[in-house]
Amino acid sequence: MATDQAQSEQRDETYEQFEERITRISNVGNAAGILRWDQEVVMPEAGTPARAQQLSTLSSISHELLTADETGELLEKLESDELADEQQAAVREVRRQYDRETSVPQELVEEISETTANAHPTWKQAKEDDDFEQFAPTLEKLVELKREYAEHIDPDADPYAVLFADYEPYLDLETAERVLERLREELVPLIDAIQDADVDRATDTFAGTFDDDDQEALARDVLDALNYDWERGRLDTAPHPFSSGTQFDARVTTRFEEDDLLGSLTSTIHEFGHANYTLGLPDEEYGTPLGESRDLSVHESQSRLWENHVGRSRPFWEQFLPTVADRFPELEDATPEDAYEAANQVYDDNLIRVEADELTYHLHIVIRFEIERALISGDLEVEDVPEVWNDKYEEYLGVRPETDAEGCLQDIHWSHGSFGYFPTYSLGSVLAAQLYAAAEDDLGDLNDDIRAGEFDDLNGWLRENVHQHGKRYTTPELIEEATGESFTADYFLEYAKSKYGELYDLEDY
Repeated sequence: MATDQAQSEQRDETYEQFEERITRISNVGNAAGILRWDQEVVMPEAGTPARAQQLSTLSSISHELLTADETGELLEKLESDELADEQQAAVREVRRQYDRETSVPQELVEEISETTANAHPTWKQAKEDDDFEQFAPTLEKLVELKREYAEHIDPDADPYAVLFADYEPYLDLETAERVLERLREELVPLIDAIQDADVDRATDTFAGTFDDDDQEALARDVLDALNYDWERGRLDTAPHPFSSGTQFDARVTTRFEEDDLLGSLTSTIHEFGHANYTLGLPDEEYGTPLGESRDLSVHESQSRLWENHVGRSRPFWEQFLPTVADRFPELEDATPEDAYEAANQVYDDNLIRVEADELTYHLHIVIRFEIERALISGDLEVEDVPEVWNDKYEEYLGVRPETDAEGCLQDIHWSHGSFGYFPTYSLGSVLAAQLYAAAEDDLGDLNDDIRAGEFDDLNGWLRENVHQHGKRYTTPELIEEATGESFTADYFLEYAKSKYGELYDLEDY
């Protein structure tokens, strides 16, 4: 009995040492996250050389702490012990990260970090100048570095699959390909039917020019309406909207264009969804995998759920349109149905992913997915990206970009070296529909709540079934726990066909 107690005490002490170590690693990463937020939001333009070195140093420190012998020894001791389920999950997540990072030389980690820090202003300037050639050498270097990175982790695997696993480690690339293929097969006929539909919808409800300051006030209004926690968050602007932070500090950024009021509003709601998930992670598990989000497919499910299932719904516009009209009196004659129709306009002639409607959005993802795979495999040269990009837009969406800025330079992701990220957007949209359906199964129809501006029940369900678990479960396990089913595209496609079939009077839908 005394021996058992001594072993238990030793196990507790070892786990405590492990937790202290991974919390230090997490704190270094979170500090780097604040520096990246600062770089994209408020840093002076000339600050890049120093910031690149700072981020490289933090990346190196994090890598050293994670890959140190002490970390490996702690993992080996804990893997041989009988741990609680939550502890086993934390060890599993750190083991996976440890195995990947110990495969990659520290010099390569530092080079990738410094290159991506320098790439951001290069991409930004190239986009402003509408000149892909300015960014091409940087992109070529990032592709080479990421190939090398993947080679170190698993020389026998498809390098793109290795990179994809950085963002979605538990839904494999074959699952992503299968979902994207199904979306393309079933959404294209729906989009074609919508384009052929003989209906007149209020697509110009939000036409006009709108002052940036007033748009920011409206963005704050919608965050208030959704119960954003201002004590743990803030709103700023960035060229490419994003959210970052921890459960104690989850920040939202958006952007304002004078002729796109609806776009700024939906992007704000989208980023709220990300921040809301982060804020729902358990405070007491900060710094451990149990206090971190479950990768990007789940994260994107939260932003797409709030943006589309809430923010583009009829009851939302019935509740929120009066607030919009208060800020912009020129819209006082618009009806909730007008706003709903405008928010759900489907148009295949849009070139910009972040401005795409709910259906054609996924064709934008497919294009990026195909180009990324070809770049990483070596089947596509960097110099040919603009032409291939434009050809695919013409093939899939019937529109051809006239500039690099509205074409292959529009997204920030490649400047971050984020190859393999894009599929998670579609996987997240699919999961959002599955989660929303499960929430309604448990809570009943949510339309009345949304119409009343009451979001506590929905958010409580998400807190209980998704947010509070952190990384306790793998992605498939979390989906099964939350919905009672395995991951499926059925709910998204049913939702899309029902919603847009009704909106556009489609007999076959």
